[in-house]
Amino acid sequence: MTAPVAPPAPNGWIILDKPLGLGSTQAVAAVKRNLREAGFGKKVKVGHGGTLDPLATGVLPIALGEATKLAGRMLDASKVYAFTVRFGSETDTLDLEGKVIAESSVRPTLAEVEAVLARFTGAIEQVPPAFSALMVDGERAYDLARKGAVVELKGRCVTVFALAPSVSPDGLPPPPGGEGLGEVTLEVHVSKGTYIRSLARDIARALGTVGHVTMLRRLKAGPFGIDQAISLDKLNEIGKGAPLEQVLLPLEKGLVDIPALDLSPEQARAVRQGRVLTGVPFPDGLCWTREGHVPVALVELSGGDLKVVRGFNLSDVAE
Repeated sequence: MTAPVAPPAPNGWIILDKPLGLGSTQAVAAVKRNLREAGFGKKVKVGHGGTLDPLATGVLPIALGEATKLAGRMLDASKVYAFTVRFGSETDTLDLEGKVIAESSVRPTLAEVEAVLARFTGAIEQVPPAFSALMVDGERAYDLARKGAVVELKGRCVTVFALAPSVSPDGLPPPPGGEGLGEVTLEVHVSKGTYIRSLARDIARALGTVGHVTMLRRLKAGPFGIDQAISLDKLNEIGKGAPLEQVLLPLEKGLVDIPALDLSPEQARAVRQGRVLTGVPFPDGLCWTREGHVPVALVELSGGDLKVVRGFNLSDVAE
């Protein structure tokens, strides 16, 4: 009796709406487990395009097969988050997990919140949280912080492209006679490397109070939005026999932010061999090439010269 033949290894993206409490590494493990249960074996390459804390929810791009070559672009991509700042107390982790280290009776009004947000839009400098994965003297900052060490991290320049408020129901009562907010929910579009917990801390301090994050949800990561994300339950259906095609986005969905260049069969053959093409009439910069509907490579153009950045080992499924 012959053993069942494993289906072709998948290439593309699964966009998971990561639930609360699940780490990014656990999410990748869940994808691998479901692929194994679906008969794809253990050799499928799987990686995520940007860590999301266990206390955060939302868009987590998970790359399969040849799409893992684009995971680095996802790490560098901008992100959109919704987050809630609770005013009145600051914790050592700047979120719900930590212990309270500062308190204030000041509750800002919505007008005050709106007025201060301009100071946190554009290029800003922020100090990352002590409880972060940054390396300090060979150790993770959060490991040092948990040991009780004083962690001093250097400020870094990040970019906040947009920042706007939407009021959530008060988590804390306003002060007597005032119209202060117990908490506020903000939506923000940020560059790579921005710490939302630090942003919340700094906004609260600028308002003359203290605060911490009680809700963090990623709405977009690079080209992928929450409308493309699937639940963990939907993912688990793959391991029970549901077609992978129902949740798998093609590799090129991770390239919609850069132009595509169509190649002739001869050009595609040369690019797959890693050769430089000359005299290509296309604007300078990063783009991706395709032969028909099949992605061939991520390339860089300069003065008509085309050089391969990353090649894709894909074939036309219609062949």
